[in-house]
Formats: sequence, structure tokens, C-alpha cells
Amino acid sequence: MTSCTSLALFCKVVDNFGDIGICWRLARQLAHEHGIEVTLWVDDLVSFKRICPAVDIDLGQQQINQVTVRHWRNQDGSFAPHDVADIVIEFFACDIPPNYIQAMLGCSPKPVWLNLEGLSAEEWVEGCHQLSSPHPSFSLTKYFYFPGFSAKTGGLLLESDLIERRDNFQQNTAAQAQFLGQLGATPSELNAFKISLFCYPHAPVSELFEVWKNSDTPITCFVPEGVASDSVKSFMQAAGANKGNLGSAGSYANSGALTVRVLPFIPQEEYDKLLWACDFNFVRGEDSFVRAQWAGRPFIWHIYPQDNNLHHKKLNAFLQRYSANSNSINALSLYWNEANSAPLDLPEVWKELKLALPKLNQMSTNWVAEMRQNGDLAANLLKFSAAVR
Repeated sequence: MTSCTSLALFCKVVDNFGDIGICWRLARQLAHEHGIEVTLWVDDLVSFKRICPAVDIDLGQQQINQVTVRHWRNQDGSFAPHDVADIVIEFFACDIPPNYIQAMLGCSPKPVWLNLEGLSAEEWVEGCHQLSSPHPSFSLTKYFYFPGFSAKTGGLLLESDLIERRDNFQQNTAAQAQFLGQLGATPSELNAFKISLFCYPHAPVSELFEVWKNSDTPITCFVPEGVASDSVKSFMQAAGANKGNLGSAGSYANSGALTVRVLPFIPQEEYDKLLWACDFNFVRGEDSFVRAQWAGRPFIWHIYPQDNNLHHKKLNAFLQRYSANSNSINALSLYWNEANSAPLDLPEVWKELKLALPKLNQMSTNWVAEMRQNGDLAANLLKFSAAVR
């Protein structure tokens, strides 16, 4: 077994924030907790800057939080064996530069080459995790590495101190009030049932707003700027809002029991706090999906759409693991993802969900404990890499 001290992570941004969000969290954790020399190659610095304001979009190379960030402009470039890291990761099957692969051939020992796949709860993932794939032309082997929800996968991204930081924050009402207050929330909004909303544009947001307007108790919905923009603007116009540009950061409106407040797009660390501070979360893609699980709050996942509705199969596979005994979470999840086979009484489902909230909170707590037993993705990945190197 040979230790690995350097790692190159190649990321092509497809889902604006999910891809780079996952890669950035992994890169930071490997550098901070394991002392790995990490180089993150990313093709879209603009999206990266939205979640990490320290990024300079004009630089080809920069050092941020102990990670070397390289702008991956194209497939060209000259590389020598000394440029190659001990571990080379292509995220979600992106093609790394051919000359980098050529340089890998000159390394002794050869680098560990991983294809870090997308997160799925489907059973076939366990059978494919850590499978080897010899290169058809070169004496190089690539391994498929899957995050997942069981001990037969690589687990989920989880920093060593995350749960402790979460608990400290959730037990400190003053810290929560200060955080949300800095984002513009008023005392009345803080005392309401708090929901964060992060979704793709096709989500049925307006329909849900109608249900929330007629709630028996006040609801505050926090929406990042640019998310569900059409539904947010329509709600604010109908509510007669006239503060600033409708839908822009800082704008808000109230109608019935519902207040919608638009937040600036905040860095990853602040987004974690938003999930922790809310009573219920709507998340999308993969990065915020995982962070919502560690928040220990019930949530609805808006899965990234795929051709032939393959994402519906992935959604159902997760729901069978996470919320098999929660009819309200399952029904709302299917509706939110346009996967329900029959009409849904949305007001009734939301009413059932609110009544089941204590049980859902306990379900979320139990889920966190179960997922922690699988170890964390970064440590599991390094252990595997050292074993095969």
C-alpha cells in the first residue's frame, strides 16, 4: 500500500452549481482534513464564483483555501509525468485532457485514476462501485467510484466537524436570528414556519405558493435570487409589492399567511446555515441534496431531469430508502418532480405533512445517524486509492 499525497480533480460544470459545489467541498475537505495537495480543474469560473466569492474569474491559476484552482479552458496543454497527481479524478465521466493521460503513462507508480460518479440510491450502484476499467490502448486502469447511501458505496461528503457545527447553530436561537436578520428577515418572519426554496425552473412553485397563502399559520419562504424567478415575480406583483426590483435580492412580499423573501446567492457555508435555520427545505441537484440530509430537517428533492424520465427511477429509489413510511413526503416529492401518476390534492398533502412534522423530524435525525455509519466520502476514497496504488 502506497500513500497518496496529491490529487487532481477535473470538473465540467453541467448543473450550474451542483457539479462545482460537490467538487469544491471535496477538494477543501481533502486539503484541510487530510493534508492532500489538491488541484481543482474547472471549466466554469463564473458559476464557481457564485458559491465561492474568492474566485477571480480572470485568473488561469489561483490558490484558494489551500486548494490550487486551475481554469480548464480546453483539452490542449502540455503535461509531463511530474505534473500528474497521485490520484486523478474525473467527475461524472468528464474527459480529461489527452496529454494528461499520456503523462500518466510515464509515472511510476501509476496514478490512481477514478471516475467519481453521480449520487444514486439505485441498487445497481453497489455492484458497480470500485469496479475497474482497463484503458483500451494504454496500461492504465480507471476505477468507478460511487457515492451512496450504504456501506457498499463510498458514502456521502461529510466534513469531520459538520454535525457539531450544525448542532451548535441549531441550539442557538440568537445565532439563527442574527444570521437570518442579516439576510433581511424581520422578527415576524423569524417566528413563522421557515422554508428554504431551491429548485429548477419547471417546479410547480406557484401552485405551492397558493397553498401556503392559505395556511393556518404564518410561513416565510426564503428563495435565492434567480430561483423560481417567474413564480416569485408573479407572487410579488399580485401581492402589490413595490420595494425595489421584484425578484431581486432584498425584495419581499406578503399575501395571506405567506411571505416570500428573495436572498442574495450566498456562499456554501452560509447556505448550510440557511438549511439548518429553516423548518423545511426544498433542494435540487446533488450538492444541496446532500447538505439538506445533514441538516437533519425534512426536505423535498428536485432531481436533475434526464431523458426518458430516468430521474424518476432515481427519485423513487431514494424515497424507498429515506421516506418509505411517509406518505406526505413521498406524495409531495412525486408531485414536485412531475412523477405522480394521479391528480394530487396539494392542500391536503401539505396539511398532512405539517401534522406529521414531529415524526418527520425524527425520521431526518435517524437518517443522519444511519448515513454517518457509512463513513465519509473523502476518507473512504483515500483509503481505497491507497489500497490499489
